[in-house]
Amino acid sequence: MTSTTPTSRATVYGYPRQGADRELKKAIEAYWKGRIDADALLAAARELRLRNLAELRDAGVDDIPSNHFSLYDHVLDTAVLLGAVPERHRGAATKLDRYFAMARGTADAPPLEMTKWFDTNYHYLVPELGPDTRFSLDASKPLEEFAEAREQGVTTRPVLVGPVTFLLLAKDPTATAGFRPLDLLDRIVPLYVDLLWQLHEAGADWVQLDEPALVTDQPADVLAEVAGTYATLAAATARPKILVASYFDRLGDALPVLAKSPVEGLALDFTNNAAANLGDLARVGGILDKRLVAGVVNGRNIWAADLTAALSTLGTLLGLADSVDVAASCSLLHVPYDVTLETGLDPEIAGWLSFARQKLAEIVTLRRGLTEDRSAIEDTLRVNAERLASRAASPIVKVPAVRERVAAVTDADLRRVSPYGKRRQAQQARLHLPELPTTTIGSFPQTAELRKARAALRAGNLDQSAYTEAMRAEVRAVIAEQERIGLDVLVHGEPERNDMVQYFGERLTGFLATEHGWVQSYGTRYVRPPLIAGDVARPEPMTVEWATYAQSLTGKPVKGMLTGPVTMLAWSFVRDDQPEGDTARQVALALRDEVVDLEAAGIPVIQVDEPALRETLPLRTADRAAYLDWAVASFRLSTAGVRDDTQIHTHMCYAEFGDVLQAIVDMDADVISLEAARSNMAIVADLARAGYPNEAGPGVWDIHSPRVPSVEEIAGHLRTAAAAFPAERLWVNPDCGLKTRGYPEVRATLANLVEATLRARA
Repeated sequence: MTSTTPTSRATVYGYPRQGADRELKKAIEAYWKGRIDADALLAAARELRLRNLAELRDAGVDDIPSNHFSLYDHVLDTAVLLGAVPERHRGAATKLDRYFAMARGTADAPPLEMTKWFDTNYHYLVPELGPDTRFSLDASKPLEEFAEAREQGVTTRPVLVGPVTFLLLAKDPTATAGFRPLDLLDRIVPLYVDLLWQLHEAGADWVQLDEPALVTDQPADVLAEVAGTYATLAAATARPKILVASYFDRLGDALPVLAKSPVEGLALDFTNNAAANLGDLARVGGILDKRLVAGVVNGRNIWAADLTAALSTLGTLLGLADSVDVAASCSLLHVPYDVTLETGLDPEIAGWLSFARQKLAEIVTLRRGLTEDRSAIEDTLRVNAERLASRAASPIVKVPAVRERVAAVTDADLRRVSPYGKRRQAQQARLHLPELPTTTIGSFPQTAELRKARAALRAGNLDQSAYTEAMRAEVRAVIAEQERIGLDVLVHGEPERNDMVQYFGERLTGFLATEHGWVQSYGTRYVRPPLIAGDVARPEPMTVEWATYAQSLTGKPVKGMLTGPVTMLAWSFVRDDQPEGDTARQVALALRDEVVDLEAAGIPVIQVDEPALRETLPLRTADRAAYLDWAVASFRLSTAGVRDDTQIHTHMCYAEFGDVLQAIVDMDADVISLEAARSNMAIVADLARAGYPNEAGPGVWDIHSPRVPSVEEIAGHLRTAAAAFPAERLWVNPDCGLKTRGYPEVRATLANLVEATLRARA
């Protein structure tokens, strides 16, 4: 291709925040523990920002963003920017402590609710906005980070959550009749106008306003608000140029609204489902008066881009916009930092991969393909094509035996032998559980000693038998602790597990693990998603030894603990060369083998967690039925092979469940436990309205906060739950696993949980 687009630029929307060795996590947690002061924390954050700035500049990125860095969450940053601080958090001693109080809560003030960022595994803090909310602008963070980059000779493009998305993501904690947070647009748009003026005065040429909420189905009145908002912002007399950014899906009906708006640029995703943006853009006649930032490199997955195909897309776009810039499809915070850190990977497989640093190189290469003669990148295109061919031909990718087993699945494999009512009788006869049975979700605290033992095993400083005995000692302690507290259904605590997905990924064929592939989940919580590179099977049992050992220590039932097929996909980097439903069935069959083996070993309760079922729900309603079909079928395939008297549990957390209530019913688990504490048991009424026929355990303890809820607080949650849902089908449990909590708060809260339950039974 001979290109005539000299103004094309390479850019990104955001970059991983944590550093190559999770330096940000370590600094923040040191601050929380009092090991460093605020100045040291802010200095560490500044060092990371400057390092990222240098990396982007040195990689050849022409248009570098700022204000995409966050100490905890960018939506929380926006709430602070606009002064949307709940009254309960205003008493903190410093701005920094107030910020972390909103994120984590204090002894006296619960934190903001947390939920998933669209259909990703990233969590954001939900702003609390009511009809009486008053806003005030605090522009210090975007201005300071812009000035910081200017000192290094770089004029950045500040990135902000757009006003419409901010309000659509918020909730009214008082549920005021007739009010919606979007009604506050006329209060916050003037603050955005003021902020744009301040950024203009500081020297910003462009500002990016992220509006990912517009890739979800929005009614005509919301789209009218979008048109009015951007007309107002564009009418400001002194401002930078405005780039409205969307990602994760196609814009749909919002595209013509933004195309007609007076803003100077649009950023669109052209990967996966969002590839439909290309046809939609052509149908509206393009945006010939605007800059187009084209997300042609997948910012959410780790497979190397098909550069030739991406270059073809960019060539088509050249005739549809005033200028075409090259970008990833979304912020790169959703992928790990750098493939070159993975020295343990087969070099051939490493060549198939592209983490954040490698995506910068892909973006810059594609920009060169637009602005220079194609011969300038011909060698890179050839190497890229060879690596794509190597992956397609690899024997680990397609395994005939796995595919034959999937093809043999029948509808009968997706159904339990008997309906829930009959199963309930058989399970009660076996388990003899009291009213309001108490349990936990699975994991107990991952102590420093456990992490040291795992590290010593990896380093060869601890042999397998010594490691196993260390883990068994922890299991003994966890079982004894639960019996002392008085829980009814116990867990082994999962001391041997590094992560609820990674642990299984390391034991299934088709999965690959990384050493440094950390991705932010929320705050300082980082995970290492495995990579699904090929067909999946289970070579041998994965959890049976641990579950049977724990069961041998107690006369109470112990749960076997597994991660479900949908979550295994959602929290991995899934292969992109076949439909996700096909991969899910492969994983489901592997898990089915484990479930059957646990039952045969005498484990009476088996929990198959699916916390990602809602978060993976497609953003567009039209795409959801097909997803839910394969998602529910894969869960049932994994769990339906057991007898009536084996009780199947599942667990979900931190999502809005209203859109998947029928799917939850269709999953037909005997018991479902759900996050509920931060939302004051709202899910219980939703389950009742949906006619949920089985048993439910709404979480009565928000484990993502260090608070220890009192007996009275937990009892209040139980009263709220029992008022909405039949008490004879209620369980009592925390919101989620206890892995990230410390033993003092776990002991205290579980004791309060049991005491509150005893009072409720009485």
